[in-house]
Amino acid sequence: MTSFAFGHALRIKPSNTELYRFQNFFIGQEITHKGSKYQFVPFGFSGVTVNRTGDGLEATIVFPNKSGEKDGSGRLARNWAVNALNKSWIMEVDVLIIEDPDPETGLAAENTVVHTYVGQVTGGQWDNVSINLELSTVLDAVGTDVPRRALTKTNVGNLPISNNVRLR
Repeated sequence: MTSFAFGHALRIKPSNTELYRFQNFFIGQEITHKGSKYQFVPFGFSGVTVNRTGDGLEATIVFPNKSGEKDGSGRLARNWAVNALNKSWIMEVDVLIIEDPDPETGLAAENTVVHTYVGQVTGGQWDNVSINLELSTVLDAVGTDVPRRALTKTNVGNLPISNNVRLR
């Protein structure tokens, strides 16, 4: 019998190098994905939807709240999250389909990438339980005013001077 499950692989980049690599499916284990090792951290990823008009929503990554840098389980800390927010770190999330995990080890031989989301930390908040980081992408320039460019004839060609435009 074939079973399917969804998990996430997260790459965190303060600059051009990857600082952290985490996965949220195989509890207490380390997996290899795209040739790199990913350790387990309990995090949630949500909010990536696109409607028919192309408007994207901000994604949110939720981590457990802990006051130190890291504890033995690899849980992240507020200090780290504040640094990610202040310096606008980049986060890449692979949404994975995990097929037929090995019954003995619990690990899957291969994980299929369904979608990769790349976003920049643009907001965040925390409470006693969780740290929420908001990610925005340049693909949603309407919501975040990025990039700030004007439509000109040089950029897009002739512009209509009427609102009565029809496509054939």
